[in-house]
Amino acid sequence: MLKMLPVLIATFIPSTMLAQSQTLFIKQGTTLNRHIGPHFKIPPAGLAAFITIFMLVSLFLYDRYFVPAVRRYTHNPRGITLLQRLGTGLVLHTIIMVIACLADRKRLSVARENNVFGKQDIVPLTIFILLPQFALMGVADSFVETAKIEFFYDQAPEGMKSLGTSYFTSSLGIGNFLSSFLLKTVANVTKRHGRKGWILDNLNVSRLDYFYAFLAILSFLNFFFFLFVAKKFVYNVDVTESKRGFALETSPEMTSTKDINEATEGSYPELIKCT
Repeated sequence: MLKMLPVLIATFIPSTMLAQSQTLFIKQGTTLNRHIGPHFKIPPAGLAAFITIFMLVSLFLYDRYFVPAVRRYTHNPRGITLLQRLGTGLVLHTIIMVIACLADRKRLSVARENNVFGKQDIVPLTIFILLPQFALMGVADSFVETAKIEFFYDQAPEGMKSLGTSYFTSSLGIGNFLSSFLLKTVANVTKRHGRKGWILDNLNVSRLDYFYAFLAILSFLNFFFFLFVAKKFVYNVDVTESKRGFALETSPEMTSTKDINEATEGSYPELIKCT
């Protein structure tokens, strides 16, 4: 359990990125045009549904097509390792923050062009400009959140699996606290010396694009920390069991335990001896 702590620490920033989709992303939506047709108006949090939709689609495509294709080359029953899957999600989080930065810059540009500076004023720009960041967050979750819960459960010792699962929930909770801390700290620091500040009650005069750029840099730096942690990590998973499952899946004619043992023992004799 102690060995997994560095990985747990590396997941705090991804959880902070996820918290933005439940807070600032939705707050941005309240300043945009949410009408579809003359009578229907999209709720500000309505785009959050696309996170779930794209996550489910990504999970299906990942398990149905990506894993079988990659497994032929990696000989890993999961296609890629759990840490590789987690690292892919971290890269996506950095891209999401860059996209969010560009989207808010566009929103502020339209607001200035139309002299929209009031707190309750609506920027004449469709709310669907935020769709890419919500959709990509769902794709990132299919990598990050799924890999996190599998990793912490799989690598926890027998009899401590529930504690391993608590690592996953702890990551989400600390990420939300960290998001609030960063938001408040950045807001206070950028107001010093009489400056207007990046984050104000009125988003039409705030600079969320700067804050998103800051989060993108933070996510990028955290990715390098994760690479260092992942390189040092040694899996506890029983590779013989994974190899046996792979042999059974690729060679259905090996139906007996003896056949599977013979197929795997030659590949990992030192591991069999060790275990």
